[in-house]
Amino acid sequence: MFEPLSTAPLYTEISRSILFPPPRPPTCFMEGRRTNRRNSRRLRSNCKGTEKDYSGSSRLEEDWMSSPSATPYQILGVDSTSCSPAQLKAAFRARVKEFHPDVCKDMKDADAIIRRVIQAYEILSVNQQVETTERVCMDPFEEPECVAYDLFVNEIRCVGKGCPYSCVKRAPHAFSFTGENGTARAISQGHGDDYLVESAVGQCPRRCIHYVTPSQRVILEDMLRSILSAPHDLAEADFLDSLIIKANFENNRYQQPKRNPKASSKYVDWS
Repeated sequence: MFEPLSTAPLYTEISRSILFPPPRPPTCFMEGRRTNRRNSRRLRSNCKGTEKDYSGSSRLEEDWMSSPSATPYQILGVDSTSCSPAQLKAAFRARVKEFHPDVCKDMKDADAIIRRVIQAYEILSVNQQVETTERVCMDPFEEPECVAYDLFVNEIRCVGKGCPYSCVKRAPHAFSFTGENGTARAISQGHGDDYLVESAVGQCPRRCIHYVTPSQRVILEDMLRSILSAPHDLAEADFLDSLIIKANFENNRYQQPKRNPKASSKYVDWS
């Protein structure tokens, strides 16, 4: 339920900063004016010269305008499952330009409607910020953010230049020997289904090359640098191995979000 109408200003700093350029002259007009006392019609407002009837989307708009239990998604006319911040802001701007009292001065209950629109936008904006924060704070080893395509070489286990199945020789565009200890290191990312890279990973005798996500790679590389710098910490090396095992397990279980099926009205002749 929304708070009762008060004498406070009708729009907050959100509506000032996000919504409006300088106000333009109102372009609303009223249709269906009373022609005589016996034949009266319901007044309908039309903004910016667009006519609305009581079918289709206009009827849906009437539903949320007249229903006190309408959800914020219904008030702004957005999809609760796939609404992005940009879509939310665009829907908010469209609603305000349509129903704001400065634009539609003759519209009945415009004050209450625009207050509901602003409150709905504030609620959904806060919800999206919370979801974004939770997503950023997730452990990438518990919840991988994408498919694991980045390369990480555990240099602690790498044989280096003496390896008979050198990944550097197999895929020199992706791997190179380091100058510090002569072990292999990934020098580029984004190879995807590169056959040479896959062969280099598969033929490594020490199994020290792994596919990880970008967030996992940043953490693993930072930990590896800490381990290789003196004094060496064996506990950190064991922890690095445990993170790699966990990453491999979760990355193999990762599934990309499913796309919504698209309906088609085209006729298909299967005969």
